[in-house]
Amino acid sequence: MKIIENPREIEWTGLLQRPTKSVQSIETLVDTVFYEVKSKKDKAIKKYTKKFDKADLSTFLVSKAEIDSAVREISDELKQAIELAKSNIEKFHKAQITEKVSVETMKGVECWQEKRPIEKVGLYIPGGTAPLFSTVLMLAIPAKIANCKDIVLCTPPNSKGEIAKEILFTAQLCGVTKIVKVGGIQAIAGLTFGTETIPQVYKIFGPGNQFVTVAKQLATKYGVSIDMPAGPSELLVMADASANPAFVASDLLSQAEHGVDSQVILVTTSKAFATSVNTEIEKQLPKLSRKEIATTAITNSKSIVVNDFKAALRLIDTYGPEHLIVCTEDNDFFVKNINNAGSVFIGNYTPESAGDYASGTNHTLPTNGYTKAYSGVNLDSFQKSITFQKISQSGIKSIGPAIEIMAEAEGLNAHKNAVTLRLKELGI
Repeated sequence: MKIIENPREIEWTGLLQRPTKSVQSIETLVDTVFYEVKSKKDKAIKKYTKKFDKADLSTFLVSKAEIDSAVREISDELKQAIELAKSNIEKFHKAQITEKVSVETMKGVECWQEKRPIEKVGLYIPGGTAPLFSTVLMLAIPAKIANCKDIVLCTPPNSKGEIAKEILFTAQLCGVTKIVKVGGIQAIAGLTFGTETIPQVYKIFGPGNQFVTVAKQLATKYGVSIDMPAGPSELLVMADASANPAFVASDLLSQAEHGVDSQVILVTTSKAFATSVNTEIEKQLPKLSRKEIATTAITNSKSIVVNDFKAALRLIDTYGPEHLIVCTEDNDFFVKNINNAGSVFIGNYTPESAGDYASGTNHTLPTNGYTKAYSGVNLDSFQKSITFQKISQSGIKSIGPAIEIMAEAEGLNAHKNAVTLRLKELGI
């Protein structure tokens, strides 16, 4: 990784630029696919699945026989690991359940808020070279806890029209109601408009490549909500000389192996430590099964040396990482003061991999600096908050005159009249 020493703050924006394609270069293709799926439905889905995934399918729905076969083929060891992760993720997300919020704002005026599930949700699960069955856990578990009625999972098939058995096992374990063999832009379009096979949903969840990210953003133009703009994975590690260089190198490589467009960054107060991490990366990289992918991602990455923790904090908040690992002599400084991060991992023995799989927190997180405004997926992501109010006769007597005055000041006489009629009925 290239080591950059004490860059000026004016240079940070350019230095921290993500290695992503421009939206303009992707939008034309996304628009084309959306238009065809909207008008031709399954026919267009079939066309683009054959074009992009090299799979010529007669049906897109996963059968019970396919699920049963996957369940049989999964090793007991992996089943137990998935079930352990499921248990921890359930515990953390069930703890997010909130009670009804109720308050009497003034005598006779009662207001409250209640949560309701989003009835129809679509879960996008990346496939390809690394089928992310762990993402099934992260999305299907909170959807189930929230009591979503229809939980539709889309994931790309291989050229034989098959879905990874790990995805199928995890989906049935977590209560997914329908599994569809469709990925990429066409999957997002199918969930947006609905087809003969793919149900239309109200909200789409899940990470993906840049094409999926743009497709999700386009879906919002057609009245479908999304969890967040979640693109290629990224990690920033904040470490000083007290950290373990081998651990830090392993964390950087764990994200670099996600894809060639992933980005990892080391921020440190010690150039000697940055050099030690580079040495460890060179040792560990050749041993990786996905070393070619990781090597390409590492070329988009860098080590940045800063003078002190305050400068480091400003730089981290400027970047707004999806994942942030903190390994320093004063971790609390960063924990207390960080504003922009998707998920934070603290100390030498908290690898980012723990959050990816089994600690209990959700790994579906905002990227590309969207942590400045978005949260990661949580239980509330699958719910709506509905407010209620109930006003008694004494309440309308108390609040009514203020409403009349405000409505009249805004020139909305019908608003005023809705109150005036009631007050007259009560002799006011």
